[in-house]
Amino acid sequence: MNELIKDWYTKEYPSDDLGREMNGNATFSDLFETLDNYLDVFDLIGVSDTVIRERVFDKLADIMGVDYDYVYKQWIRG
Repeated sequence: MNELIKDWYTKEYPSDDLGREMNGNATFSDLFETLDNYLDVFDLIGVSDTVIRERVFDKLADIMGVDYDYVYKQWIRG
């Protein structure tokens, strides 16, 4: 959970130039807290791209051992 989202993303998707614009300090733990507190995930991530959000949510779900829908529904409720 303490892995930096930008580090993970730029390694996983090196051809996505938006990855370089992401917040370099945000962790997956921060993302969990952002969702849990119904805050803006795009502010945390640093880019307003739906594809990036989906990929990051998918990774968070994997880390947590839950389905993507669990993370997505938490975001929708916010």
